[in-house]
Amino acid sequence: MEKFEEQKRYEKAKKRLEREKGFYSHLTVFIVINIALLFINSDFIDEGFNNWLDWNLYITPIAWGIGLFFHGISVFGRNTFFNKNWEEKKIKELMDKDDF
Repeated sequence: MEKFEEQKRYEKAKKRLEREKGFYSHLTVFIVINIALLFINSDFIDEGFNNWLDWNLYITPIAWGIGLFFHGISVFGRNTFFNKNWEEKKIKELMDKDDF
């Protein structure tokens, strides 16, 4: 019975790892593609920085960023940052430092 529980925990952890890897892959593609699109669509070579204020340049990153945000929430949960676990780790880290 204990081996079954260990196997179940292992598979749950593996599934979580795959979801996190998927998110980080999504984030990497988001950054690379949007930087490339920004330079391509801004006519940087011909016009320099003059065209960077055109709002059309930012539609794709904003819409995709919203999707990426919700992907992150689905993977990490709503209280990813500054939750109780983070607070406890930070307090322990500061106590171990002893220079505050």
